[in-house]
Amino acid sequence: MTDTRPHKTPGPDHPITLEPSPAHVVVRSGSSVIAETSRALEMHEASYPAVLYLPLDDVDLSQLRRSDHHTWCPYKGEASYYDIIDGDGADLTAAVWYYDDPFPAVANIKDHVAFYADRVTVTTSPSESNLP
Repeated sequence: MTDTRPHKTPGPDHPITLEPSPAHVVVRSGSSVIAETSRALEMHEASYPAVLYLPLDDVDLSQLRRSDHHTWCPYKGEASYYDIIDGDGADLTAAVWYYDDPFPAVANIKDHVAFYADRVTVTTSPSESNLP
């Protein structure tokens, strides 16, 4: 079956940049640490707020449950989601997203996840490698 959904390439009218974040990032739900990394990628897309994508290796997957929720981005592809189930009993539906097969322009976000910042607490601080 052919995928008829729109596929677009970033450009001057919709720029997307992806670079290593200089920050150490901690993601919490309540008192539970869900992720911690100094290897996040920072995506700037058009006029949207920057999004941090964290490597799956730095995420506590025991606090995530695959969701049936999916969305489509014509610039990145199909997003899949995780629900957060933390030690404090929170059940945050579709609070984490990822791209199993991102488009070539954003291929580096494969094996990374992003969190809705209004559903979890995201703390950033200077990475130790960036301190004098």
